[in-house]
Amino acid sequence: MTEARFVPLASYRQYTPERMKERAASFRADMQRRRSVRHFSSRPVPRRVIEDCILTAGSAPSGANMQPWHFVVVSAAHVKRRIREEAEKGEKEFYQHLAGREFLDALSGLGTDYNKPFLEEAPYLIVVFARSKGLSPDGRQIKHYYVRESVGIATGLLIAAIHNAGLAALPYTPSRPIALNEILERPESERPFLVLVVGYPPDGALVPDICKKTLEEIATFV
Repeated sequence: MTEARFVPLASYRQYTPERMKERAASFRADMQRRRSVRHFSSRPVPRRVIEDCILTAGSAPSGANMQPWHFVVVSAAHVKRRIREEAEKGEKEFYQHLAGREFLDALSGLGTDYNKPFLEEAPYLIVVFARSKGLSPDGRQIKHYYVRESVGIATGLLIAAIHNAGLAALPYTPSRPIALNEILERPESERPFLVLVVGYPPDGALVPDICKKTLEEIATFV
């Protein structure tokens, strides 16, 4: 058992109530501009931007500080093509034979179908893996805790960081499993969490005409 070790909280910054309000409102307004897009430009994105966004995701809290995530950044055209081919095979079966009418009706307002060209169009796919186990510094296998919760938080930070950098993203969760472990040569102790499609939107990009719920609909203060 490792003895707990503590250091001063030197990174914390305190703001006046007025400054807090300004920062909260500014961040809220900026994040409310964020939209998921399904069409991407092939315009290249500097790798350093992606690296910094992933490091932001890696700053997320996690169960027992196990940091149970791994991010595979895909830019190679042949790998993106294989992921698209595998995805569309499963999506076609899902849309044509497996999906219930209620779910298809819910998706109809978003204009989605089994065609996923964005998996090839975007300069980057970030495949987020959840790790159920890891290795200690001395090489022992150790279990990870609260894996999905931890990876979900990290993914939220990643999406926010990508938007903050001036890029667009699409969280893509395949309706049928894709052999991403095989394609990306990841171990069995990791499971795909989602694919984040990242790049610039093309000129004239369109998004579904939707709205978000109000504060009263999503929060209760007691």
